[in-house]
Amino acid sequence: MVRLATSGTMAFRAPKVVQVARWLAAEGVPAVRLLPGVPAPIRAGEALATAWVDVGPDTEPPPDTADLGAMLRRLHALEPPRPALPRWDPLDDVRRRMSDAEALAPDDRVFLEELIDQVAAGLRTIRYRLGTTVIHGDAHLGNLIRGSSGQVVVCDFDSVCLGPAEWDLMPVAVGLLRFGHPPERQNLLAAAYGVDVTEWDGFEVLRAVRELKLVTSVLPILASSPTVAAQFRVRLDSLRRGDRAARWSLYR
Repeated sequence: MVRLATSGTMAFRAPKVVQVARWLAAEGVPAVRLLPGVPAPIRAGEALATAWVDVGPDTEPPPDTADLGAMLRRLHALEPPRPALPRWDPLDDVRRRMSDAEALAPDDRVFLEELIDQVAAGLRTIRYRLGTTVIHGDAHLGNLIRGSSGQVVVCDFDSVCLGPAEWDLMPVAVGLLRFGHPPERQNLLAAAYGVDVTEWDGFEVLRAVRELKLVTSVLPILASSPTVAAQFRVRLDSLRRGDRAARWSLYR
């Protein structure tokens, strides 16, 4: 399996991804592995890629949030690798994608820039309770695979960093609120991990961060896909209205 860096502004993550993959392998964590004998990352002109061992087709049953909670508990208990991973900067990728936006209307840009400032102010008020650790950074079910061996492995190390453990518990909770995922997912995650992040007083601030990321993740390809652009408009307009109950669909 070959993974290409699809945005020039995000290609800087590739060396970190390689470091994390090698560290997880050394720690024995069930995770996708780099393809042996191949340079990592692979450079060809301006293109950057990584090559991975194919774990085979997904098998049944699919991973669930209990698997996710167990993986996060194991990850969060590890001693951080050396050299040190970058510190969590939740708005860095948002700002990078803003600078790389293909087709962002001026009024939308102004709104998003103001929203980024509001979210940044909210982040300065949070008091974290679970401590700083290695976090996955984008811990949702789409980043777990049950391969042909039946083992569940974690993938996608782009956002791995040192940060508050609470952040890794946010994607499932926000998925319930914005995508209408079954409540059982949040219940299973909370039971497996031992913490229900929705009961924490900093939850609403991190929800705003997660939603901002979910809106802006497609900015570099906005002009290339009418279906993506249409869902972007749904998400952005709901934030502009302050509609916290609006349901979103997946970008396709």
